[in-house]
Amino acid sequence: MATPITANALVAALEDEGLTVAEVRDWRNHNRNHKGAWGPVHGIMIHHTVTSGAERTVDICYDGYAELPGPLCHGVITKDGTVHLVGHGRANHAGLGDDDVLRAVIAEKGLPAPNEQNTDGNSRFYGFECENLGDGEDPWPAAQLEAIEKASAALCRHHGWNAPSVIGHKEWTNQKVDPRGFSMDDMRERIAERLK
Repeated sequence: MATPITANALVAALEDEGLTVAEVRDWRNHNRNHKGAWGPVHGIMIHHTVTSGAERTVDICYDGYAELPGPLCHGVITKDGTVHLVGHGRANHAGLGDDDVLRAVIAEKGLPAPNEQNTDGNSRFYGFECENLGDGEDPWPAAQLEAIEKASAALCRHHGWNAPSVIGHKEWTNQKVDPRGFSMDDMRERIAERLK
């Protein structure tokens, strides 16, 4: 159980991990807190955007769209490895998922296969949307994968979490397939190495 990181501490943590951070518009006050709690937070969720083009992707994640208002995450990781901060607070990224998965994340144990949508993930997880078409063919540049690793490690360090606290959206709910194109197990291994 953890209190969400402050906006200033988030910027500092990401930069301390060696990341390039872009602060987008009024991201520090941009959230969905009027729809429910943000926190306690227990982990980090990785997504792909099904978009291409950094500027367009960042704008969509900041603004959202009619059916799903923004922010759609806390940070957008573009193909060049930049982390664009688009929200601080509750964000529309995780949706409903499996309480058994949440318990495993909290315990930092192996994840069960999700089979229920009974728990609000938007209040419990940080979210990083990663610019990718999600078709299994759009490449994941080394700089982008390294940024996912570093951003996850930065939040893990801040909260004293370990790599099992980082999950993919598809590991939270069987209604999603993201991120597609790399292995979350491999990413957790990278994060664990970095945290050493």
